Amino acid sequence: QVQLVESGGGLVQAGGSLRLSCAASGRTFSTYAMGWFRQAPGKEREFVATNSVRGRNTYYADSVKGRFTIARDNTKNPVYLQMNSLKPEDAPVYYCAANEDGIGTIIPNRYEYWGQGTQVAVST
Repeated sequence: QVQLVESGGGLVQAGGSLRLSCAASGRTFSTYAMGWFRQAPGKEREFVATNSVRGRNTYYADSVKGRFTIARDNTKNPVYLQMNSLKPEDAPVYYCAANEDGIGTIIPNRYEYWGQGTQVAVST
């Protein structure tokens, strides 16, 4: 059974940092593109960052560019998201996802595998 499991979420003060990890089981994702998305209650899932296979191409949403960094090591924890200078609007649930064709994309339904999400809260 293929699973992605996020961890690292929590409560942080505005301006602080968190590092999210995504653990994989059931297969290796070294040939997959990996992405991070987030979703607030009542809103659509929003693209955050993606890293194509072997990290050749990386893309970020404008709202997180310069503050967030996506990285991968193609082991059981195929992707990380380092989040710095956090703002209250960064606060919803974060999901990692895997895209089998290896091409990073901002489109959620291009990703075949998803984790259950990890909650991020930012206090002012």
